[in-house]
Amino acid sequence: DALGANGKPLLRVHTAGSVGGSTAIVASSLVKSGVHDRVLTVSWEKQSESNAMWALSIPIPFNMPVGAGAGGYFAPHVRSYIRRSGAPDHIGSMVAVKDRLNGSRNPYAHLKQPDITLESVQASQMLWDPIRFDETCPSSDGACALVIGNEQAAAEVEKAGRSVAWIHATAMRTEPTTFAGRDQVSPQAGRDAAAALWRDAGITNPLEEIDAAEIYVPFSWFEPMWLENLGFAPEGQGWKLTESGETAIGGKLPVNASGGVLSSNPIGASGMIRFAESAMQVMNRAGDHQVPNARKALGHAYGGGSQYFSMWVVGADRPST
Repeated sequence: DALGANGKPLLRVHTAGSVGGSTAIVASSLVKSGVHDRVLTVSWEKQSESNAMWALSIPIPFNMPVGAGAGGYFAPHVRSYIRRSGAPDHIGSMVAVKDRLNGSRNPYAHLKQPDITLESVQASQMLWDPIRFDETCPSSDGACALVIGNEQAAAEVEKAGRSVAWIHATAMRTEPTTFAGRDQVSPQAGRDAAAALWRDAGITNPLEEIDAAEIYVPFSWFEPMWLENLGFAPEGQGWKLTESGETAIGGKLPVNASGGVLSSNPIGASGMIRFAESAMQVMNRAGDHQVPNARKALGHAYGGGSQYFSMWVVGADRPST
C-alpha cells in the first residue's frame, strides 16, 4: 500500500549483502527485455531490530574460540592479502579516514566523523586482527529506492529538464563459499563479473575510463583488495593507489565519495546505495561529495562469504550501442 504497488507484479531477490545491487540488476533486466517500461526497486534494513552477527560465524567443533560475525570471517582474508601484497599496516587506516571524511559531507551517511585522524583510527581497539574498530562498518538502519526506466521514460525525464543516468552494462556472478583452492583474497566470481562488465561497457582501461567508483567496502582493507579484483590495479598493487591518494576525491579514481559502507551499512540496502550513489555522481546530483566532471561511474556490491557479486557501469551519456 505504501508504495502504491497493490496488484502489481512483485519480485523478491536475495543474495546476502549484495542483494541491493542484485535487485537493481534484476530490475534493469526487466526493463531491457521489454517486460516493463518502468520498475521501482527498493531495499532496506533495520539492524536496530535484529542481529546479523551469526550469519558468517564459523562453528569450530570442540574448540572454545569462535570467529564471530563477518569481521571474524574476513579477518584471515585481510591478513592473507597483507602477506601476499606486502602492504604496510597503515593502509586500512588511511581508507577509514578517507571514507569517514567523505561521509561527513554526505547528509545520508550514518556516521559523521569530520575530526577523524590516522592516529585516532590506529589507536582504536583491535577487534579482529588486523581489523580495528574504526576500520569497521557500522550497523545501520536505512533504505534506498531506484526507478529504472526504458528510453522513452528517460526522454520524458530529460524533457522535464532533469538528468538521468544511463546504464551502460551490468554483471552478476557467484561461486561456492568453500572449495579446494578457492582464492579468498580475490575470488574468481568477482574477477569474472568485472571482466564481463568492462567488456559489455566497452571499457578497456578501467582506471583511465571510470571517473568515480562506489565499491562495497565493509572493512577498510577491502578497498585495495577489490581494486585488484576489479582490474583497477595489478595483483598486489591496489594498496599503492590508496597510499598515493588516488582513491580520494581529486585523485585518479575517487572511491566511495559518499563515505561508502564504512559510513552507512543497512545491509539489505548497502549494495543498492552503491548503485544509486554512482548514478547520482554521473547526474551531478551528489551535492557536497560530488566528484568533479564525473561522466562514467561504477557501482559494486558483494555478499555472503564473498560469493555473490553484482556491479554496473552508469554514464551521463547514452551508451553508443
